[in-house]
Amino acid sequence: MNYARTLLAVATLAGTASIAQAAEEVNVYSYRQAFLIQPLLEEFSKETGIQVNLVTGGSGLLERLEHEGRNSPADVLLTAEVGPLYDAVQRELVSPVESEVLNSNIPPQYRDPDNRWFALTARSRIIYASKDRVDEGEIKTYEELADPKWKGRICTRSGKHTYNLSLFASMIAHHGEEWTEQWLEDLKANLARKPQGNDRAQVKAVKEGVCDLALGNSYYFGKMLTNEEQPEQKEWAQSVNLVFPNQEDRGAHMNISGASVTQYAPNRDNAVKLLEFLSGEQAQAIYAEVNYEFPVRPDTPRSDLINEYMGDFKADAINLQELGPLRTTASKLVDKVGFDN
Repeated sequence: MNYARTLLAVATLAGTASIAQAAEEVNVYSYRQAFLIQPLLEEFSKETGIQVNLVTGGSGLLERLEHEGRNSPADVLLTAEVGPLYDAVQRELVSPVESEVLNSNIPPQYRDPDNRWFALTARSRIIYASKDRVDEGEIKTYEELADPKWKGRICTRSGKHTYNLSLFASMIAHHGEEWTEQWLEDLKANLARKPQGNDRAQVKAVKEGVCDLALGNSYYFGKMLTNEEQPEQKEWAQSVNLVFPNQEDRGAHMNISGASVTQYAPNRDNAVKLLEFLSGEQAQAIYAEVNYEFPVRPDTPRSDLINEYMGDFKADAINLQELGPLRTTASKLVDKVGFDN
């Protein structure tokens, strides 16, 4: 009898420990770099007692989820932009979440209509214009980037980069495929050099006089302006004005960082809690101050630095889910016109 009781006690303790472990952890696969999100995850653990196990990767996380299948330990997928979220939906790697908190915190254009992904931050793909060589108001729209007056005066990273593909997909959404193909042809003709480097490298090229205009994400401005380790980046940022295009019509193109709960999340409840926390007031404020991104939660203020240099602007309200299928078309157009050649 004592032996049986012992077995029962051990089994009960093991079961309790297993449940406790499941209740105390959440496993995150993240395309975002660890230093960008670690402060948020630490705050979540401090507040909830739930341990966050983080796996980061610049690529291949969707393939890893696909390979692991039902045995995947991942609960949450974090991404640096909307493309991987759309791909994850198409591959059936993520699942819908019903949460009044998320629906309340995140505007409709920044979440999947079927609640399979949710934006956590927003950023605009803006035009960086030389203070010395471009007059204020001289360029106001993305469409004007194709104007022959800018021949040899524009820099950008690869047209195949996911940031540019999202912008090009938005042009297809607003103007159609045929129009966008011609626009890409004309934009290519205006490039000062072969597409190369990252967004910061484009602003550097403006500072050095290689070009007068550059495409880049808005949050890099804050990153450069406050970069104490590489003070030369401050000079790059100080050499440009920020142009939020299309303020007189649809507004500036927006992209996001976001998150989904995985299809077979073993700690699903904790995963939902993490998403709700990241969309909450505290986390949104941290995002704004640390990363210079725009909070998606409407009542969360932007950082003082961003307000000083960017002010209010009109954002394109198109639901980013609509751009998902058009990204493939955009990629084909980039190849067709030889944009990167």
